[in-house]
Amino acid sequence: MFLSKKHLSRRTLLRGAGATLALPFLDAMIPALARGETANPKPPTRFTGIFIPHGAAPGYWEVKDTKPNFDYPFIWKPLEPFRKNVLLTTGMWSQSAEAPPGVTGQDHFVAASFMAAVKPKKTEGADVQVGTTIDQLIAQKVGKNTLLPSLQFALEDPGANSSSCGEGYSCVYTNTISWEAPNRPLPMELNPQVVFERMFGSGGSEAVREARRARQVSILDSVTDSLASLRRSVGGSDRARIDQYLENIREIERRMEIAAKNAAATPDIDVPYGVPATFDEHVKIHSDLLTLAFQADITRVGSMLFARDLTGRVYPESGVNISFHGGSHHAEDPGRIAQYAQLNQYHAKCVAYFINKLASTPDGDGTLLDHSLTLYGSDMGDSNQHLHYDTPQVLIGGASGKLKGDRHLAFKQKTVPTGNLLLSILDMYDIHMESFGDSTGRLPGLEGV
Repeated sequence: MFLSKKHLSRRTLLRGAGATLALPFLDAMIPALARGETANPKPPTRFTGIFIPHGAAPGYWEVKDTKPNFDYPFIWKPLEPFRKNVLLTTGMWSQSAEAPPGVTGQDHFVAASFMAAVKPKKTEGADVQVGTTIDQLIAQKVGKNTLLPSLQFALEDPGANSSSCGEGYSCVYTNTISWEAPNRPLPMELNPQVVFERMFGSGGSEAVREARRARQVSILDSVTDSLASLRRSVGGSDRARIDQYLENIREIERRMEIAAKNAAATPDIDVPYGVPATFDEHVKIHSDLLTLAFQADITRVGSMLFARDLTGRVYPESGVNISFHGGSHHAEDPGRIAQYAQLNQYHAKCVAYFINKLASTPDGDGTLLDHSLTLYGSDMGDSNQHLHYDTPQVLIGGASGKLKGDRHLAFKQKTVPTGNLLLSILDMYDIHMESFGDSTGRLPGLEGV
């Protein structure tokens, strides 16, 4: 740890046996940053991409008008408390998720096109190809000075299938939404313990870290002396911020320990050791980890794959017992559509949990929500017919003043490809390109305060 009387470096790390602890942004860091920047440095703008397959129940997510104070539709209701930071869209066309002309086979590869706006190459071999996704372009721009350029989270085991998914398409197209290069998919991490160790466990050897885990000792115990010295060196507001940050780490450790014990006690559960048995707990731990990673500036970019295409998973917390893929084929039956809408709303509640964590975390002159942008959506519209127009796409966050919320942007059917949305998102990170994927221009009305 480096301390210089009153000033802390933004890159201050506390090191101990099997642990390296990054710190949240503190008031004590401002003078140190002022030497090379300004007296009031602006927090970075983070980005998160969250993908859900199988579209959404028709009639339950579409906004009916664009007037101020419009009513939130059923599926998006959980996001309404954050409406000043939410921009809803209708009419988006996920053209890149449609099978190429003349190519046979189903379209269960839509995860790969979500942030690339490029049709994946049909192959079951190693010659996979899509396009570099926007999260990775943003990571190349804003992640050069962070411990991890980006973090990728999965909520369903990517090893659950064979090498072929969707009639001749490699399963890698369903296993990840993040591509570092057109032929370089990034693995999505299922196990929160692995993510936690990547974030905080880089001190010492793997043997030291494993011994600490076996003793069920908190990583905070490894940096007790450094923490005590740090707390004496900062003001009262910083001490309170540090204490809350440490409490969040302890809470995540506690929940991961419970998950590991439950997995060990029930070996018949089809999840790797240490992965929570329920989706609800799993998605909350992942959301908490990503929030901590943003808060400590460990990374500024994250992606989350809520489910894999063709999943048969059931979500008891949703209040319905239909499977995700099975429920998406509702046969236009009103009762089944209503059930599917309830499942869709539950997933929106999970997103709202993450958004609330961002909104509750101070960051510079605002919150993490003010200084972030989250893209949530699907590259499928009415999944019963495998339609890829009128797809649900939502933007959430202040984007450091570059996104105006409490709005609904409506577009004419099959006129605006999702590449336009992605191209405009890149503009918010000062990544200006002539085109991106299947874009035909910028998204009208997106930016502005």
